Amino acid sequence: MTCRITPYVPEAREELYAGLRPLLTAEAAAEAAAVRAEPADLEQGVWLRLLERLAAEGPPAEPARWLRAAVRAEARGWRHRTRWEAEGAPEPGEFTERLAARTPEQLAVDAQQRARLHAVVRRLPGRCAALVTALLSPEDRTYREIAGELGISQGSLGPERSRCLGCLRRMLAAEVAAPEAWEKEWGTT
Repeated sequence: MTCRITPYVPEAREELYAGLRPLLTAEAAAEAAAVRAEPADLEQGVWLRLLERLAAEGPPAEPARWLRAAVRAEARGWRHRTRWEAEGAPEPGEFTERLAARTPEQLAVDAQQRARLHAVVRRLPGRCAALVTALLSPEDRTYREIAGELGISQGSLGPERSRCLGCLRRMLAAEVAAPEAWEKEWGTT
């Protein structure tokens, strides 16, 4: 992949920086505490991502949305790096070797378990299905985004999540206790 220089003029770039700086400061401060990082470190990583983005693709269509996602991605990366440092980082290629060592049968079982989980999630009552689906999403959305999407207050999201996960636990326990339910749904004998 080659990096192309876009005709993004310095004045426009400076205006973009100035507009995003307060939001970046706030988002980095909010995410930094959760991953035990310095907000300035997250900010620096996001500025670098933005520079790379500007050089490769130009400015994001929705700069504020892009910035929030970049801060979360930077925080996730920070969390993974610090976890590996604390536990002892795997040797180069070790993680890839572990993934490659998984048999097709293990991959099939994992896929089947994910499908079963999502089947149970779809049967949750009320808005629990939408809430748990949002929590399981690989997009790594914030509570604020999930609450906005579901039309509930951010403060009630935690208690509702707890209630929904309790319901999910009970449903999964019932499924395990009654395997014939899976046999009907999945056609296994």
